[in-house]
Amino acid sequence: MPSRPLLATRLRASAVLFVSALLAISLAAAQDPADAVRHPHDAHGIRVASMDPAVKPGDNFYLYANGGWIARTPIPADRAGIGVFTSLDDRSNKNVAAIIQEAAKSNAPAGSNARKIADLYNAFMDESRIDALGIQPLQPHLAAIAAIHNRHDLAVALGGTLRADVDMLNNAIFSTPNLFGLWVAPGFSDSTHYMPYLLQGGLEMPSEGYYLDETGRMKEIRAKYLTHVAAMLRSAGLNDAEARAARVVALEHAIAETHVSLADIEDIARANNLWHRADFAAKAPGLDWDAYFEAAGLGSQQEFMVWTPTALTGESALVASTPVDTWKDWLAYHLVEDYASVLGRPVADEQFSFFGTVMSGVKEQRPRWQRAVARVNSDLGDAVGQIYAQKYFSPEAKAQAEAMVANLVTAYHKRLAALTWLAPSTRAEAQAKLDSLYIGIGYPETWNDYSSYEVRPSDAFGNSWRAGLWKYHYWLARIGQPVDRHAWTMEPQTVNAVNLPLQNALSFPAAILQPPFFDPKAPAAANYGAIGAIIGHEISHTFDAEGSAFDSRGRVRNWWTPADHAHFEQQAEKLEMQYDTYEIAGVHVNGKQTIDENIADLGGIAAAWDAFHASLHGKAAPVQEGFTGDQQFYIAYGQDWGSKAREATLRRQVLTDSHSPPQFRAYTVRNADAWYKAFDVQPGQTLYLPPDQRIRIW
Repeated sequence: MPSRPLLATRLRASAVLFVSALLAISLAAAQDPADAVRHPHDAHGIRVASMDPAVKPGDNFYLYANGGWIARTPIPADRAGIGVFTSLDDRSNKNVAAIIQEAAKSNAPAGSNARKIADLYNAFMDESRIDALGIQPLQPHLAAIAAIHNRHDLAVALGGTLRADVDMLNNAIFSTPNLFGLWVAPGFSDSTHYMPYLLQGGLEMPSEGYYLDETGRMKEIRAKYLTHVAAMLRSAGLNDAEARAARVVALEHAIAETHVSLADIEDIARANNLWHRADFAAKAPGLDWDAYFEAAGLGSQQEFMVWTPTALTGESALVASTPVDTWKDWLAYHLVEDYASVLGRPVADEQFSFFGTVMSGVKEQRPRWQRAVARVNSDLGDAVGQIYAQKYFSPEAKAQAEAMVANLVTAYHKRLAALTWLAPSTRAEAQAKLDSLYIGIGYPETWNDYSSYEVRPSDAFGNSWRAGLWKYHYWLARIGQPVDRHAWTMEPQTVNAVNLPLQNALSFPAAILQPPFFDPKAPAAANYGAIGAIIGHEISHTFDAEGSAFDSRGRVRNWWTPADHAHFEQQAEKLEMQYDTYEIAGVHVNGKQTIDENIADLGGIAAAWDAFHASLHGKAAPVQEGFTGDQQFYIAYGQDWGSKAREATLRRQVLTDSHSPPQFRAYTVRNADAWYKAFDVQPGQTLYLPPDQRIRIW
């Protein structure tokens, strides 16, 4: 997937690498967001003004393609980072803001999507009412926590917090602040029906590394986190907040010790664990599982896929060994944290001061209207998306994008046919996966029905609470039902793309299919280097370390010969070692953690280059400002990743993201023979690799 994580469900300020960048509410005066990455002189094709010709491509291809833009572009105070993806976010969210404004003026009937959009936005914007209420909306929930007296009550309370808030395929959301996370998806063995998956959780900071790493910087973050937890508990009206906070942080530290690392969590063999209800008490004693599942609405469910069994076992043991009062403080803290944005300015500002400034380096919080737009996108995504697709993605653009996708699939078929290391049986299954691959372009075929989601114009907290429950019950209702292989996990207004191996499907939302990634007026070289490489990347996920574990029907099945698998693992290990050498913000990239995305980048750019040359039908590519077709292709690819981010944000990405930092994704070109020829890269230059060290998998 492209390296721009989506907004977290709870919309925590700056909690991801690139928080969706929303424009000023005065739309008429808004600057064209593409100005951040585009120059009038090169309106279609590669952005020559963004380049730094003083840098040799073979020394630092990322700066060669983007150095001019990086040198002259500051990071705004309210952002963790900026780049091509955020410029498209700006444009997409400008359009979403217009949709919301139109809905607010329409006086739509009660219960309609347009009225829900307007009411949800207006409720979040009513800051004076939210400030006046303060913590009051939480009081019934805090009282319920205070009424916990024993471990049975605790299990009921913990079960009541379970939400469908982890997603193993869409944007690598691998953890949840609740004790466990629920993911509903096709089953590993029965890919025709939806199954519930349980994953590790319990942490508010992004990963176990923030709790366990003993470097000075991490110790400093933990000290500030302790102060933050105390402040949030104090805002909930709890006395002795510092002592309570110390116990909460100690409990989260213990939880972190049970967690599976991000590098290991993507290993399908480790995740393929079918547990029956009786197994939970035997394999993970400590938690009253019957009470937990009953409270979670899963009392009749008899089978679960347990993705992280060691974490469930460890966390369940902590439920038994940790005092109930500590768990009550943990529940109270997580409750305040998760709903801080709708509990008044003091609580929201305290949350931002830690998760925005300390964790991501952001100096200022985004204007409230921008956060309100993000709220609407999160809670009524399809309602907005249906309008977005109609207004901003033409049938002509859809047809052109579909044609590019078809060319990329054809290129991949040819690459598979030419691979000498694949046995005939392995090649046949790989070709079958391509033949059965569903590729959604622009928008889904069906839309979510929000008729059961109640939105009130003066109830920001209630709207947020009910949105979480609506999403949870939506997924609960899918368990045991036939799988919709054409279902989407992203909205059209999302600047991203995704491969869904359990569905053997890809999705390319409308918002990413626009300049500078996809421009119908640009030369083929630029389009194939930019959006073509992204399309190829998603197709390549079908055959990365994770995707290759699934067959053409989405089942977990070994369809490889031992020799083929050994070759694949050998090449993947070499790629891991290549990325292990990269360092940024004082931390090394983890080649194992990022291997799937790196394999996809490698295959994506190779297939896109093939498709680009096939599109020329033997003719020479047009030259743009002295750059050949191949040079344009690779520069466009390098400019996909043009970005700037704060050091804290980069450090966080390396520790918590399955994608490599953007500049190292641009370095993928050093494995492509054609790149060396295009830029005359010679031995001795920093990125040069001898031909026998260039990694080729697909």
